[in-house]
Amino acid sequence: MDFATVLQVLDSTVRLATPLLLACLAGLFSERSGIFDIGLEGKMLFAAFFSAAIAAVTGSVWLGLLAGIASSMALAGIHGLASITFRGNQLISGVAINFLAAGLTVVIAQDWFQQGGRTPSLLGGARFGPLTLPFAETLRDVPVFGPIYHDLISGHTILVYVAFAMVPLTWWVLYRSRFGLRLRAVGDAPEAVDTAGVSVIRMRFTAVAICGVLCGVAGAYLATALQAGFVKDMTAGRGYIALAALIFSKWRPWYALSATLLFGLLQAVALRYQNIEMGGFVLPVQVMDALPYILTVVILAGFVGRAIPPRAGGSPYVKEQ
Repeated sequence: MDFATVLQVLDSTVRLATPLLLACLAGLFSERSGIFDIGLEGKMLFAAFFSAAIAAVTGSVWLGLLAGIASSMALAGIHGLASITFRGNQLISGVAINFLAAGLTVVIAQDWFQQGGRTPSLLGGARFGPLTLPFAETLRDVPVFGPIYHDLISGHTILVYVAFAMVPLTWWVLYRSRFGLRLRAVGDAPEAVDTAGVSVIRMRFTAVAICGVLCGVAGAYLATALQAGFVKDMTAGRGYIALAALIFSKWRPWYALSATLLFGLLQAVALRYQNIEMGGFVLPVQVMDALPYILTVVILAGFVGRAIPPRAGGSPYVKEQ
């Protein structure tokens, strides 16, 4: 494998890891507050559809992004209402959101566009285009550094840079701000936070809203940057992979970056290397496609017992009288 091929694989890794990273950080905020969110997949799918649909109708990718965020936040509000206000089972609420999104997106798309549950292909201003960073063309011929800067660091859409910038921002918010301290405390000891005069309900709804925003950006990225429109079930289990990455990273932002890049690398390798021959036997393409999901099962089987979630996670808070 030559240097150019390595750069191409790593470039694909970054692109494919971006929605996983955004969804993983979304789940991190929610679960750090004590609200487990299985509905990452559904919120991403809902956002992917509405961002692509509005971008196709208006021709503006920014309006599509706003529509994706708004639709994801609507589902996040439903999840918050069910699990915080009505103290319902958080896992069931998340699964219901996934089913709701999977069905509604296809029905609305078919009624709206009559293209078999798809949206029209996005062109021009209806899609996020790649950004060329300063001096990328000038430094292109510099040995080693030039190709890395031009081919790997530069040339991504703005949402990719937003996703990677969210990692240090999330770390700072969680570990260096008063809000982050309260958020982590709500997930571990809500009674103590309530005693200190901080509203547990408000903090959890805020975390769920942040989760909705990040899932909205992830879904919009899938439909308006990584691809050129919405197709049925286009998230393809990325929400569940993000949950596995969240467990693997032990609910820490920098570890989440490493975990999602690992999943992105497996997806990139699976897409690039098809029908690999091993000792005269051709490895079926389905085996390569299944690699990220196999890793998901391995991680869930091997790390669930070792990764300790927030102590109050999954439990509704009942204020003592």
